[in-house]
Amino acid sequence: MEQLRNGRDTSDIDSLATSGRPLDLREEAETVLPDEYRSAYGEDLSRTLDLDTWHSGDELAKLYERLESEVQEAVRQEDDTRLRIRQVVFPQLRNRQGAPPNAGVYQTTTEQIERAHRGYLFNGAVEACDGNCIPHDTLPLTIVQIGVCLVSYRGDQGSWVHRLFRRDLRVSGDDPVDETLELLEHRRRRTGYDQESRRDRLTSLGRRGIMAYAERAVLLNRSTAPWRMGHGNPAPYELLTGSGMVELLERSLDVLAELVLGHQRFVFVPSAPSDRMLLTIGNALRPLEYAIVDTMEDNLSRIAAGHYRGPWMRLKPRLDRFIKEAGPKIVVGLYRATPMGPAQVFYAHADHAHEAAHIALADSTLQEHRGFPMLVTLADTVCTALFGTESLVPHVQVAYADAGAALRYQTERQSRR
Repeated sequence: MEQLRNGRDTSDIDSLATSGRPLDLREEAETVLPDEYRSAYGEDLSRTLDLDTWHSGDELAKLYERLESEVQEAVRQEDDTRLRIRQVVFPQLRNRQGAPPNAGVYQTTTEQIERAHRGYLFNGAVEACDGNCIPHDTLPLTIVQIGVCLVSYRGDQGSWVHRLFRRDLRVSGDDPVDETLELLEHRRRRTGYDQESRRDRLTSLGRRGIMAYAERAVLLNRSTAPWRMGHGNPAPYELLTGSGMVELLERSLDVLAELVLGHQRFVFVPSAPSDRMLLTIGNALRPLEYAIVDTMEDNLSRIAAGHYRGPWMRLKPRLDRFIKEAGPKIVVGLYRATPMGPAQVFYAHADHAHEAAHIALADSTLQEHRGFPMLVTLADTVCTALFGTESLVPHVQVAYADAGAALRYQTERQSRR
């Protein structure tokens, strides 16, 4: 690259593909031993790779018997596990080492559910926030639309949207050759269309971090309800790492400290919690039961255990202080609202955990088939209606057409739609 700049030799642009230090940021693949594969799938890898054991596409009906038996056996095994967890694990939740003071399993009554409906939810004393992020990626320009909506059962409490326009190089006109080479270098380091990559720090992690910040900032600064309901967990990875951006971490610590330690009356429910052990414990709950299991202290400490250098060092004491103060105060719980729906994870302040559980349970009973808070679903629905794909992509396509490049920069996936 430097040689090209100094000599103005732009004939060998292909050398850019191999110039500079090689990029090898792939995660190391974990070794899967033959016994592990066999234990998980019930067959050897050699059998999986043998195409003679595969069925042709028109023989799917023959696979139903195996499908049915596998599902029945898995459900039966899970039912046996539920009984053992109720007998063995539940009694230990309250007294195990490191458990929060209010740990244990609790049964909610229909009277408590009714009080939560009348006293919190239906009179607007709870407001929920959710956001969405719509990227539109083309070679000249990447557009990211981030929308956030705040709702209660009294109606729409507000909606906010911001668009980011990313160009790999904003031309200044000083030196066309240098700018062209810099543009090529930027694009060499980026990932392909519609793909995620650790090489590109401004992709999904940064977008999720900005959206997560906006959701919590709206809950803190735009909501007027006594109780705030959020999607995910109150202090997510994207915010505690700043998603690679120092200023995002600094602003996030301000918002999280005030929301968690100041306001305190919050409940967060994630859609897809990653802790399967926690979900297994939750699966043993009966309808209208909830359990307070742990705090977020260990989890937050693991997130913050990374190596902080340079400009990050000035924020490390603030981050450590937040984790020390907030970690033990954020409890992790589980609940099951209905016989049909799955168990859900929830996060709340330790001093208001029972109240938070009743609110989450009461709101989730309104969706019998899902057992998930209706207010979060409502916020998501409003956000999708206002700021979904249709609010961005057609306008982008018209803008490209007006610029004389209607189809030139559409990716293959985009042209399918």
